[in-house]
Amino acid sequence: ELVYQIKNNEKCRYIIRIGPQAFLRLCDILQKFGGLQPTQRASIKEQVGIFLYTLGHTVSNRTIQFFFCRSGETVSRHFHNVNNTFLISPMDQKFLPKFSIAEVLPYFKDCIGAIDGTHVRVKVSNEDAPWYLVRKDCPSQNLLAACSFDLRFTYVLSGWEGTSSDSRIIKNALSRVVKLKIPEGKFNYKMSGGLIAPYKGVRYHLKEFSSHEPESPRELFNLRHASLRNAIERAFGAVKKRFPIIAEHHST
Repeated sequence: ELVYQIKNNEKCRYIIRIGPQAFLRLCDILQKFGGLQPTQRASIKEQVGIFLYTLGHTVSNRTIQFFFCRSGETVSRHFHNVNNTFLISPMDQKFLPKFSIAEVLPYFKDCIGAIDGTHVRVKVSNEDAPWYLVRKDCPSQNLLAACSFDLRFTYVLSGWEGTSSDSRIIKNALSRVVKLKIPEGKFNYKMSGGLIAPYKGVRYHLKEFSSHEPESPRELFNLRHASLRNAIERAFGAVKKRFPIIAEHHST
């Protein structure tokens, strides 16, 4: 019954956070390009519905068992099957600039996106918890992500403990086998090739400029930098709002 509502009712935006047509298209894409297949007892739509309902409502395995009338093992298997097909690396690793804002062009003419870290809550053993505890005594991962200026994610690196520094994670992202790829050419950064950082020791965050205009070239640079970097913060905010499982504490 729940799967029927997902396919045929406009209320599916509340149930799985996307509309009926987008849901059907996603199922089709995961089957054609991700290799997701129906099982003897579960259609692709049911599997994807389980996956999206879990992400959209921060619910436990037991809750999914109740709504979909499936065993805990079946729910877990379908969730991970969809997750593995959902996370597909792009075939074309070339990302082109998507903006042309006059006030930032002198500084960031050839930039292709923004990169930053965010904390995602996780459940870990008591033994490992100290490595993940950072904020409000809730364990979290420090997730690194990059996005284009139209808020499309182009790279995600998860798994690092919440206490890990951003600089350490970036160095790992640039050196691992499946690494963060930055185009060669007009991109430069004094610490990590291809990444442009703000000046240290001067104002940076947008709220710091709300009542006082930039007073030096470095502050002006930082203001423009913060304006563009805001893209990744907006992307994080949009994802966490739509899929609260990323931001909220959840039980098993």
